[in-house]
Amino acid sequence: MSEWRDIDRAEGTTLDRIGANVVQPRGVATDEIYRILIKSKIARNLSKGDINTIIRVLSTALNAPPSEIKIAEKYNDPNEPEPAAISIIQLPLARINAVGMSAYQFARIVQRTVAAGVRVGVIELTGTFAFSSIPDEIEVDDKAGFSELSGNVGGYLGAVYDPAVDTDLPI
Repeated sequence: MSEWRDIDRAEGTTLDRIGANVVQPRGVATDEIYRILIKSKIARNLSKGDINTIIRVLSTALNAPPSEIKIAEKYNDPNEPEPAAISIIQLPLARINAVGMSAYQFARIVQRTVAAGVRVGVIELTGTFAFSSIPDEIEVDDKAGFSELSGNVGGYLGAVYDPAVDTDLPI
């Protein structure tokens, strides 16, 4: 029974019941995405809204070490300073991709994690893709270059989410 109540192992209606306990509706989310929603909801309920707490919430939701997440405050941004805003400059995109969550869906979780009145600016989802440092040569690194057809080796592209370019969905 304890394994059924474990968020990482629960499936289907058991996962729905865990979500209902924390008032997190499922909608059309898959089990993998729903686990992230439940974990982030629990962490958000305990959040103080500071940067360290935001990092803890995101690392808990993604099952990623906190060192993989970097946040910058925008009040001292040399190009576009903004008083109550943050930018997420590093996130483990592979973990978001693994569950099939879009950048927009994840950005909504981030926005709900920050304190009221704080805007989430650009979110940089860093990939691992890189070209060879030597012209006309193929890098030996099987985690950074082009993938073979099965997709078992090779890097993945990153993404940037800019809230000014996206429209809000009534979810």
